[in-house]
Amino acid sequence: MSAPPVPEEVGQELGLGPVKEVTTILAPPARLSGPIPWVIAILIALVVIAAAGGLSLRNLADNARADLADAVTVQIIEAGLDDRTAQTEAAATALGAHPLVTSVRVVPETELQALLEPWLGVSVASDNVPIPALIDVELSRSASTDELAQLQSALDTALEPLGGEARVDAQSQWLRPVYDALSALQYLALALITLVSIATASAVWLAARNAFINHRETVEIVHLLGGTDAQVTRIFERSVLREAAFGAVIGLLVGLAALWLLGQQFASLDSGMVSSGGLALTDWLIIAAIPVGGVMLALITGRITIGYALRSML
Repeated sequence: MSAPPVPEEVGQELGLGPVKEVTTILAPPARLSGPIPWVIAILIALVVIAAAGGLSLRNLADNARADLADAVTVQIIEAGLDDRTAQTEAAATALGAHPLVTSVRVVPETELQALLEPWLGVSVASDNVPIPALIDVELSRSASTDELAQLQSALDTALEPLGGEARVDAQSQWLRPVYDALSALQYLALALITLVSIATASAVWLAARNAFINHRETVEIVHLLGGTDAQVTRIFERSVLREAAFGAVIGLLVGLAALWLLGQQFASLDSGMVSSGGLALTDWLIIAAIPVGGVMLALITGRITIGYALRSML
């Protein structure tokens, strides 16, 4: 029985001559078909948004910790205005003499009224609503629990002759639930990125597997003509690479557009805390690397899928 004729096109791909016809059957020319590029685009866009959100939350938490780690607030709780003023001056003097304290600022009452007015209304400025005096204290470093207790003891000693009392609040401690919430959101963003990566790999695996099944007979013919597994794998890899790259670029553009819109919304809040969550150059480089990582994940997944499929033919 004579061997089947070797088309001129087959030989070129396999080192035996031109193979344009078989290559066209296995991997259609540069033409995107099927939903896979768009699925990858959606998944990459989700990763970009989730990564940007996680990085922004990390920056916000880090900046808040840096700003508040070495700061405490002292409250002077006294209804009488004259007594409250005297106790505030005594507390400020005692705080200024403490070696851990670098600066002391008594918050003006007008500033406190402006802060409370959105919740208490205009009546906050009346004498019927006593407002505790507040003292902002900057420390030379983050204070331990024992050092905060020593600061409280110094205030108690200074205010005891005046019959007053003060309360020391470490800002980093009462903001700890906020830090925990921000950390939980960061882990949630990381979990979302992981799930989307798994979904991307799964989509590529299904697409590559279906493509191989559809062209299984052609692959068998190529094997009969002397083609190797590496040559067949490269044909499918080109298709996976092309479609993944297209989807990754589209996904990056969509993700950046969504980030721009979200940035405009948050910028309108005009909040210092929100602005501290801005993305740095390193963060943008990480975001720019996401589509590259997506393409590499798709390429590796496609290569592994085709490799297993080829071994199953033996």
